Amino acid sequence: MSSKLEYYEVLSVSREATGDDIRKAYRREALKHHPDRNPGDAAAEARFKAVNEAYQVLSDGDKRRIYDQFGHAGLDGSMGQGEGGMGDVFSHMQDLFAEMFSGSGAGFAGGGRSRRGSDMRIQTRLSLREAAFGCKREVQVRAPTPCTDCSGSGAKAGSKPEACSHCRGTGQVSNARGFVMFTSTCPRCRGAGRVVKNPCPTCGGHGAVERARKVNVTFPAGIDSGQRLRVSGQGMAGPNGAPAGDLYVEIDVEEDPRFERDGADLVTRVHAPFTAAALGAELRVPSLEAEGEGSTISLSIPPGTQSNAMFTMKGHGVPRLDGRGRGALIVVVQVDVPTVLTAKARELMEALRAELGPSAVDDEESKRAAVGK
Repeated sequence: MSSKLEYYEVLSVSREATGDDIRKAYRREALKHHPDRNPGDAAAEARFKAVNEAYQVLSDGDKRRIYDQFGHAGLDGSMGQGEGGMGDVFSHMQDLFAEMFSGSGAGFAGGGRSRRGSDMRIQTRLSLREAAFGCKREVQVRAPTPCTDCSGSGAKAGSKPEACSHCRGTGQVSNARGFVMFTSTCPRCRGAGRVVKNPCPTCGGHGAVERARKVNVTFPAGIDSGQRLRVSGQGMAGPNGAPAGDLYVEIDVEEDPRFERDGADLVTRVHAPFTAAALGAELRVPSLEAEGEGSTISLSIPPGTQSNAMFTMKGHGVPRLDGRGRGALIVVVQVDVPTVLTAKARELMEALRAELGPSAVDDEESKRAAVGK
């Protein structure tokens, strides 16, 4: 009497189980008892072998009928031989091991599951004003696109790609080492799962040709150098009609001679005559508000403004990327002291000095000198 476990019990299914039920049960039990998940557990390894053996029989219609009629005795001498050997079992386990080693239940890239196209990256330069207030622009992308003559199949008109005989269309080949299966990309079809015997003369069988195309990109207000935008579906075309990758647009903002940018704030420098700084005045300050280099806004400086004094004009900087208002425009005033005086100007300056008397610094020095005595 055979000491082997009953195959239906091994997979925990009934004798009326469908082929799909058996496959699901096999995947569940094989994952549960796989040696990689149970290192050093002899009982789990033995159970894993039994699960493989049970699936080998119950997934094969002819062997299942023999087993149902005669039990293990009807299969004596047939296990491990011909197409029903362990090598065939491992070929059926491809998607199972894809789950185990990749963490995904979607199977392999070959055999009909097309891979997404690759992403692309380009760099675009914007003016400071474009980056500050946002803009729309066409950017040119040069990349492979599906060949129109073969509709991206790579096969000559009137023919079509064929399933790779080496990997049976899966895109992967498997090698068993003991009870562990190792998979690798099929060397013949390079993972595509198909081969092109009659290549398209236009694309040489690649299914794509390089062309330039334009992509409309919307740049949001407040974007800055070093940031990037993702334009979905505008990257490299996917193979076999799969979705295209994404286009990443990296931003480089041109320097503006009028401003220095610090996040959402702008810094600008303006010159004020000596008399304007002393008496107070209205200065014209560069602005991004309107097009053109001559765009300015008004800034009032008080009498006695010193050189390098800073004035903050709130709400005149760069719009924040999150939409929460705008930064400030920081104005640094540079007081221009005349270096050449006419005789009349010198006379007036002398009179002014006499009128103003000793400076505050001179007063302080006099006080310290008095204390020293």
